[in-house]
Amino acid sequence: MVRVDVRPGRRARDRRAAPLLAICLAIGLTVIVVPGWATAAPTAARVAAPATEQPGAEPGGDTPTTDPTDTGPVPTEAPSTTAPPPETTPPVATTEPAPTTTAPEQPASTTAAPTTGAPPPAPSAPPSAPTPTPPAPPVGVSVTTDDITLDAAYWNAPSTATTLRVTVTNTGATPARIRLAYTLPAGLTDAGTEGCALVGGGEHRCGEWAGAPGARFSTLLRIRVSGDAWQRMPLSGSVRVTATAPGGAGPAHDNEGFAVLFPPGPPVPGIRLDADGVSFDISGVAGGLDVRLGNTGRVDADGRIEVVLPAGVTVPTPPSGCTTVNAARTRCELGTLAAGRTAELRLPVSATPEAQRQAPLAGAVLGWLDPRSGPTRQVRMSFRITAAAALATPVASPPAPTGSQGVLAAGAPAVSDGGGGGSVRRTALLLIAVSTLLVVFALALATTTLRRRLTASAAGPSTAPTE
Repeated sequence: MVRVDVRPGRRARDRRAAPLLAICLAIGLTVIVVPGWATAAPTAARVAAPATEQPGAEPGGDTPTTDPTDTGPVPTEAPSTTAPPPETTPPVATTEPAPTTTAPEQPASTTAAPTTGAPPPAPSAPPSAPTPTPPAPPVGVSVTTDDITLDAAYWNAPSTATTLRVTVTNTGATPARIRLAYTLPAGLTDAGTEGCALVGGGEHRCGEWAGAPGARFSTLLRIRVSGDAWQRMPLSGSVRVTATAPGGAGPAHDNEGFAVLFPPGPPVPGIRLDADGVSFDISGVAGGLDVRLGNTGRVDADGRIEVVLPAGVTVPTPPSGCTTVNAARTRCELGTLAAGRTAELRLPVSATPEAQRQAPLAGAVLGWLDPRSGPTRQVRMSFRITAAAALATPVASPPAPTGSQGVLAAGAPAVSDGGGGGSVRRTALLLIAVSTLLVVFALALATTTLRRRLTASAAGPSTAPTE
């Protein structure tokens, strides 16, 4: 009987080498085939950290429709509405309609379908990815106002009651709750507008409207102008609207100013004052302010005018004969005006972008005539300041994504190559290198084991004596 001489020590080494070889191969293949696990864990840990620093908020709650700084009561009923004024400029389409296309006709099949044989089994559908939650529809709102324009009857009354028309438009793509607030300057008070209440400092807040997408409506604010308000001209106010959606989208805001325009006065014989409005174009440039002072008396008089402008509006380079008193006031000496003559003056005007966004605003002009005999005559009036920058309607746009839709959580910053991403890459490369070394070591061990076995076989079997 022929037996192969296998020594016990070699047999034990072979039994130990097989499990070690299997373990090394498994580790190496796992690291090579799935290298992403090396970077997924550090990235997830880095992304999860900022999320825990944010203050907690209850999801799904409605966005509050009032300012957190509200100190006064807010009415529960909104002011009554009226039909809005007709739009002076129809909206212009910004995109051309897409051409209508038709799908090409498919040719009829010329091969007959097989009539025998069972249908092949339907392939198993891959697991569907989770459907992303669609973003909330954008919320938008705009407001436009008229001016408070007083006529000559103002000078004969202790106070004058008037109305201010405010037009609101829901420019968003979803129903919204719309609130109105307005601020009145000194000398003006609310005359009992329904659904609005004073909260202090000339600030008024009104109840809430429910507006469908594209809804446009007006409301009339009842205002009272005191008999001495003209002494404080120029006077301007502002109107603000805030829109929120029940689903939590928004809020959206818009505001516009309004001017309080007084007629020339108080009426004084022998003097006439007139001023044109100032209009800034879309580039922020205005043509200038034209002022005319007339001597309608019977004697010559020295003429002088002063221009008072609101904050942010100035006369950058006063013309000859004019000096800057302060940032808001410019004084011009006109010299002697003969009886029946009128002096005309043109002043350049500039405004900051913020002042243009708050337009319409009001400015004031004061005129004096000092005759050689008789009392000095004085009159004043206000004029309107408008800007094209304030006419731009805020457009509602869908919210931009706050993070990637893959590994990164919403609101987490992306990892840049020059920051923490370098350590992650080095860790991955180190693991791949270690796995490669393990594979090489396993292959070397397997080669050595096989070589020893082949050497042992080539040595030849030992022959035992036969009994």
